[in-house]
Amino acid sequence: MPLPGDNAVSGTAEGADEVVARARKIASYGLRFALLHILVSRENMALSLHNTARRGDVRLDEHLSTVCRLRDGKIASIETYLSDVAGMNAFFV
Repeated sequence: MPLPGDNAVSGTAEGADEVVARARKIASYGLRFALLHILVSRENMALSLHNTARRGDVRLDEHLSTVCRLRDGKIASIETYLSDVAGMNAFFV
């Protein structure tokens, strides 16, 4: 699961344990997310999300798509596309 940017939560997480650890770290920043849409193709799926958070004077307000590539009915890989990489870098320090 690669996340773009250069911050405390960016980079690649491999395997279920690393993905869960990444999710916990993101949640520790008080992030709130709204699931806007679940999108499906013949073989894969994507989530459309809106993330918001506030830490002091720093705010996060971004839209993202998380694409899940499926193999044999299971998630084989995840790729996330962000609307505001600079905002994410500023928030997740």
